Amino acid sequence: MTSATLLTPVRTSSRPHDHPSPGGPVRTDQRAYVRTLVVLDAAVLAVAVLVGYAVRFGEAAPRGPVPYVLVAPALVLAWLVSLKALRCYDDRVVGYGADEYRRVSMASLRLAGATAIAGYVADVGVSRGFLAITFAVGTIGLEVARFAARKRLHRARSQGSGWSRRVLVVGDTAHVLELVHTLRREPYAGYQVVGACIPDALLAPVAQRLGDVPVVGSFRAIPESAAAIGADTVAVTACGELTATRLRRLGWQLEGTGIDLVLAPALTDVAGPRIHTRPVAGLPLIHVEAPEFRGVRKLVKGFVDRSMSLIALALLLPLLAVIALAVKLDSRGPVLFRQTRVGQGGQEFGVFKFRTMVVNADVLLAELTARNETDGLLFKMRDDPRVTRVGRLLRKWSLDELPQLVNVLLGQMSLVGPRPPLPSEVARYDGDVARRLLVKPGMTGLWQVSGRSDLSWEDGIRLDLYYVENWSLAADLTILWKTVGAVVNSRGAY
Repeated sequence: MTSATLLTPVRTSSRPHDHPSPGGPVRTDQRAYVRTLVVLDAAVLAVAVLVGYAVRFGEAAPRGPVPYVLVAPALVLAWLVSLKALRCYDDRVVGYGADEYRRVSMASLRLAGATAIAGYVADVGVSRGFLAITFAVGTIGLEVARFAARKRLHRARSQGSGWSRRVLVVGDTAHVLELVHTLRREPYAGYQVVGACIPDALLAPVAQRLGDVPVVGSFRAIPESAAAIGADTVAVTACGELTATRLRRLGWQLEGTGIDLVLAPALTDVAGPRIHTRPVAGLPLIHVEAPEFRGVRKLVKGFVDRSMSLIALALLLPLLAVIALAVKLDSRGPVLFRQTRVGQGGQEFGVFKFRTMVVNADVLLAELTARNETDGLLFKMRDDPRVTRVGRLLRKWSLDELPQLVNVLLGQMSLVGPRPPLPSEVARYDGDVARRLLVKPGMTGLWQVSGRSDLSWEDGIRLDLYYVENWSLAADLTILWKTVGAVVNSRGAY
């Protein structure tokens, strides 16, 4: 969701070719992962069928001529075939993006519809309750199982022990280095750069390496270079020498080699829903929809924010009372800390938080400025002496931010959005960073689920701007879900 480069796959033909097939161990890992998914899906579906049968019929045997002992395995088999038909086991889908979940849901819904129609036409007396329960449990179970499998794969990739694509990056030096940085920033995505090909004119100046990436050839021998280093993916970045004709010929050269071709255009930080590819005069033109800062979706977002904040405040009232008492007993000063922040459109408002520092914290800040542990405009310090004992505990679990639900209820903040900045930060914003103020700040956001205080200033701004340009209600729900994990694991909290 937050990758800074749009990798567009270009499917190559699988006709026989003279080039050797690269990436043997990678392909083996890939097949092993897919086999694991098949077994996992089959187990989930078997459980779903058993749950559907048990809930619908209980201990009593079903009446009628329908042999459920045959219907159950047939349904599981048909479900697996439906998943296969919608390419839920395709290596371009599994482990990458939300498309995997969407395909799993569509396969389940289509099979449910086809089963209902077939049962009606053939007048088969299979229990509707049994089918409804089975499909509901099975669909949810498949999504949960895929989520768990993907998380395990992402952890393995981040540790360097999971199935990842071996990538040969092709382009000029600046774009090659930019793409390498982007892919390494998110190792869980599964793109491991193993080499680079650059224009002939640049080979001598850069010797044999770009940073720590080996330069393995020029544009004249891209397929051979990929095969030599065992790459299974060629990623082409923006480069003036890579004309449409040369790219087309490269696609022909990769036919049948088992090497995928992906394009990383200069278009960055744009999410999939805003991108539409339309053929015009034989050219696949990429149309980018403008960001949406108002309209019905914004009204719905505001309604959801205020409703959820009101419910959360009602449910958390006992916890808020306990925290308030702890803050009051721990150190001298008020329970709540009200600080001026800048919201949507540059409007200032007072953000509410439980006090986690001593009362003269602002005065002591001048003495600690030299010990700032972050870059950019923020001040962050792991062992800040101004933080109280209760304050450290509240910050670790992000409990100090719960009063911001009041700001959400008042319409000053959103549940999800960019981090609310200080006026002193906004005063030093340039034109690009100021785009953070186009939407309401949030209690949580991409910065919260991606490392919080461990993020650099540049990465934090990048994530905030990505959210501003590509927000959606579905993305908000995903971020809220991930926030729970980030808070439980205390990632970047200090």
